[in-house]
Amino acid sequence: MSDTLLDTEIMEFNKELDARGLNCPLPILKAKKALAELQSGEVLRIMATDPGSVRDFQAFAKQTGNALLAHVQTGTEFVFLMQRK
Repeated sequence: MSDTLLDTEIMEFNKELDARGLNCPLPILKAKKALAELQSGEVLRIMATDPGSVRDFQAFAKQTGNALLAHVQTGTEFVFLMQRK
């Protein structure tokens, strides 16, 4: 799977989750809870600093059917956009 690099600042999202400073599995658990609060088709923007979160969110998207629309790395920070199925 190739990485999708987009300017996440201009992409629209419905809710934002700050998971910076948290390590696996907390970013995924918090994202799962936040996605449950969204309607189908809405987008969650997640900010994380755990280097393993890239792999974790790719696996999470496959397992749950939620779409990982984009992810971008800026220094030690990762931003993900996930759309609820």
